Amino acid sequence: MKPYAGMISSDWNQCLAPCGPFDVFAYHHPGLQPQLDRIFEQYTSNAMTLGQAAEQIRMLLPSSLTQNQMDRYLQDQFKSYTGVEEFITWCRHHHILFMINTTGMIGYFQRALALGLLPAFAVLSANPLVRYNQCATDPELMLDLFEITDKARHTAAVAERFNIARNKIIIMGDSGGDGPHFEWGAQNGATLIGSMTKSSLENYCAGHGIEMTHQFGHTYAMGEAVDPEKEMVHTFTDLIGLVEPAID
Repeated sequence: MKPYAGMISSDWNQCLAPCGPFDVFAYHHPGLQPQLDRIFEQYTSNAMTLGQAAEQIRMLLPSSLTQNQMDRYLQDQFKSYTGVEEFITWCRHHHILFMINTTGMIGYFQRALALGLLPAFAVLSANPLVRYNQCATDPELMLDLFEITDKARHTAAVAERFNIARNKIIIMGDSGGDGPHFEWGAQNGATLIGSMTKSSLENYCAGHGIEMTHQFGHTYAMGEAVDPEKEMVHTFTDLIGLVEPAID
């Protein structure tokens, strides 16, 4: 196998796709929406750990989410930002390891891949709160992410496993929950890209002396509501011009 030229370790929810990690639960249990929104806000602003959030959700749900339920949700609701699938495919064709590194559910990505909604990518780091039996479409490597700090730990481990220099790593995130990942990246010479950047990530970076390399897509002002229409006008194939110099 040809060595990887570099790697991208990216969040998914509201970074590559206009959805939240808990939307599938609200889809099947709409009465839980207010509680799920509160939990999401608290852990993305670092007021609650991801482990605490997962435990609260586990207690809220009347039963575990079946594969059929996940499939129904994805077939009805799956959407990523403009050009994301093309960008992931471009990375594969140019020997750039693409890693989705997210607090979203492993089972979401297993089924999205199985249903042909996402192109193949190399590594998945995600929450095992929902996980199904492994199948042929799963990424080459799947890592259980229990806490936000696991994002950086997993990025480092994958780079070491595939012999990728740390200055050839690109980290992408959108909110304060990506702050510790960005902090590790800043300490290790990675390229840091804010995608659909929220003020919580800007505040985290400012408070920890972190300078983002680039901001892509719509950048949100403090208190500005998420607006998918402003996000969808940006195409992720435009990121190619930022990625190529970072891995040369």
